[in-house]
Amino acid sequence: MPHTPYSHSRFKSVLRLGGAIVLATAMAGSAFAADAPQPTAPHQTPQDLVNALHSAFGEHHARAVHAKGTILEGTFTATKAAAGLSKDAIFSGATLPVTVRFSDFTGIPDIPDNIGDANPRGFAFKIKTKDGAAVDVVAHSFNGFPVATSDEFAVFLKDVGASGPGVAHPTPIEQFLGTHPIAKTFLTTQKPPPVSYATTAFFGVNSFKYTNAKDASVYVRYRFVPQAGEHYLTPEMLKTKGANYLQEEIAKRVAKAPVMFDWYAQIGEKGDKIEDPSIAWPESRKLIKLGTITITKLAADPAAADKHTLFLPGEAHPGIEAADPMLTLRNDAYPISFKDRQ
Repeated sequence: MPHTPYSHSRFKSVLRLGGAIVLATAMAGSAFAADAPQPTAPHQTPQDLVNALHSAFGEHHARAVHAKGTILEGTFTATKAAAGLSKDAIFSGATLPVTVRFSDFTGIPDIPDNIGDANPRGFAFKIKTKDGAAVDVVAHSFNGFPVATSDEFAVFLKDVGASGPGVAHPTPIEQFLGTHPIAKTFLTTQKPPPVSYATTAFFGVNSFKYTNAKDASVYVRYRFVPQAGEHYLTPEMLKTKGANYLQEEIAKRVAKAPVMFDWYAQIGEKGDKIEDPSIAWPESRKLIKLGTITITKLAADPAAADKHTLFLPGEAHPGIEAADPMLTLRNDAYPISFKDRQ
């Protein structure tokens, strides 16, 4: 896709990852202390959420979020252990075709890869079964989410859009972060830009209910471990990288050798937050390997494929059900954004 200079000053001035946003939150004063009661967010429709994304990032007739990305192709092969968790056909053991999308955060289609505002990075894929069905998965490079519900996320985005240059302090986003410490942590503890999309770990935001052939069920969250290892840029290395370095690098890397991720299910236990994606489950939870995603090539026409690919992560399948209500709203909001970009 064509890229023009990054000029969305409103977003740049509001969401600085690191010290700047901490300072801005501190300026909000004790009236917005982290332990202050959080107001109940108003109910949001799928269209409301899409509008909120546009209020934060602008309306570009692209994806409303994770707008800058690239499409690749490969295969998925499940482990035997996966069938013990879910009876879905993707875990039958057959090698199945997969469409993969790596992306940057925000709804800005020309955001530079080499800035912190492009975190968290996105990883989505579509596994196609032999009968033509597809299982879609969406993840990002942070273990958690800034808020617990879609309603709160819309408020967060609207406050971003209302906090541009010249807005008096405390700005709406400063007030929001003062009463939502998890959101502040999300913004201030992102990892540095990765060496490659192939060298960062990814995490599923929401929880799913897996049911096997014996009707035994567990709750799971996803994580994806790069076989190339996790590698991130130092400040010195980052200075040498251009605005599109991640897309350029992944194209060169996959032309030389496959890019591989191991897909794990983190198994929930009693007391884990099933319906709250802002709370990561403890690292002590059991991980079961579901399989390996092997990415072998760029799509023949990545820009066209990107425009016409829609991911629906909340779609129900035999053996896989959405356990977090946020997935239902995401499933209803994504087609609205898809229609806008056609």
